[in-house]
Amino acid sequence: MSNKRPILKNKAFLYLTEFFSGMSVMAVELGASRLMAPYFSSSQIVWTIIIGTIMIAMALGNIYGGRSADKNPNPDRLYSRIIIAALWIALIPVVGKYVILLISGLLVFAVNSNFLIIAGFVACMIIFVFPLFLLGTVTPSLVKFTVDNLDDNGKLVGNLNASNTIGSIIGTFVPTFISIPAVGTSITFLIFAGILLLLAIVYFLSGGVNFLKARKLPISLAVFLVCVLLGHNNSFAFWQTDLVYEGESIYNYLQVYEQGDEVVLSTNVLFGVQSVYKKEKGLTGMYYDYAMAAPYMSGVKDKDNIDILILGNGTGTYATQCRRYFDNVSIEAVEIDEKITKLALKYFEFPEDINVTTYDGRAYLNAIDDKYDVIMVDAYQDITIPFQMSSVEFFTLVKDHLKDDGVMVVNMNMRGSSEGNINQYLADTIGEVFSEIYTVDVWASSNRELFASNNPQMMNLLSDNMAKESDSSLASLMNRVVSNLERYEKGQYIMTDDKAPVELLGMKVIDEMIQDEVSNYKEIYEEGGIKAILDALQ
Repeated sequence: MSNKRPILKNKAFLYLTEFFSGMSVMAVELGASRLMAPYFSSSQIVWTIIIGTIMIAMALGNIYGGRSADKNPNPDRLYSRIIIAALWIALIPVVGKYVILLISGLLVFAVNSNFLIIAGFVACMIIFVFPLFLLGTVTPSLVKFTVDNLDDNGKLVGNLNASNTIGSIIGTFVPTFISIPAVGTSITFLIFAGILLLLAIVYFLSGGVNFLKARKLPISLAVFLVCVLLGHNNSFAFWQTDLVYEGESIYNYLQVYEQGDEVVLSTNVLFGVQSVYKKEKGLTGMYYDYAMAAPYMSGVKDKDNIDILILGNGTGTYATQCRRYFDNVSIEAVEIDEKITKLALKYFEFPEDINVTTYDGRAYLNAIDDKYDVIMVDAYQDITIPFQMSSVEFFTLVKDHLKDDGVMVVNMNMRGSSEGNINQYLADTIGEVFSEIYTVDVWASSNRELFASNNPQMMNLLSDNMAKESDSSLASLMNRVVSNLERYEKGQYIMTDDKAPVELLGMKVIDEMIQDEVSNYKEIYEEGGIKAILDALQ
């Protein structure tokens, strides 16, 4: 094929190539975060892995693209690489989740620490590096094709970079605010793969090439159409057939499923659940019930009304339980993900008269002056804690919104056992702000509830108010909570807005949890290999 196609005489097409290349790189990067989040979380660590591997790919692509353009300045080679990149990106929604699970399955038996970091990095390298390496060759190649003389080379290179940057900006906003919430991650990959493929097809057809005779074009289009047919399914938990709902929001991957008498919300297919609703409308036996000790600590049986604020409402299990067992509570809730609130109303029988504000919990506290008897902090984002809601400054803000005898209750997930674990950091940090701190481990769970107040009579109020409880099942559970409550003595593990390594601390606990879960299977594997594992799973 000729390397002097008429379309290249108009530099606008080269700028368009740069524009759509930059757009696609950012779209793939954001899509990568959403593809990996259901399996590895959406923490800063995962983002670091994604950004780091993509920068490696782009840097290598820049080097190769420049050398290739100098050696053989034929634009056909560049647009052929764009076709390959487009098809690879189109294949991601078809095979990407299977690759992630295969990598996780292999590494879980081989890695003793930093499992999510290593598995995430390997998955990123295998799935995303190659197509972005190819897209990394675009800029140096286009510079070679665009610069005709040294008089205006600065202007032309600047225009190319500006086109790439503008495309990157649009490629950042469109997936986050439009395509992923509207049609999902899988179709977002397919949309941008289709744009790249169309760009390359237009280039090759511009020289009068017969579409059918140019074998790479019909074959590429056929492969892309197969990917569209097979890859439009947004299911990340493809092995689950009992999902009531599966979808995505701006913030989360979301799934709702029924399990016996429970309705469950999860934002991660590998680790834990975020909300549980009991259909028989009784006690859940989970941390939501344990956290109901907080109203007793603030005198719920002695007051005409107590005000409760929930930061991280989820589907509202805590609000529902408090409303069910206390007839004198006024509840306000904050939930950053509006889609979760809609799921709460549709699937979890969340009371419609409880006001839920769609906002960040800390930002909400900054915006109001109200004070509360109880503030529940349950602001986990999948398996991580937002750092801005784990610092001395945040808990000071919570204290300022509590009444004099008010109580804060914090749900601490991923209970760690090693020295300097994430729960020690949280409890010590809270100890910088509150004088009275008690913790209780939730039975048959990795959760721990922490109760904090500056009221020295908090425990006396708990005992006095429990004695007035007429519901026998709730009184029995509260007795269990009280018998296991332990006063916490503050240490020196303090987190501030400037230094709150919650992601690293969380990863350490997850490593412990994974090792506990797979230790038995490791022994089976060492004794009988893969066949023994498969037999054990049957």
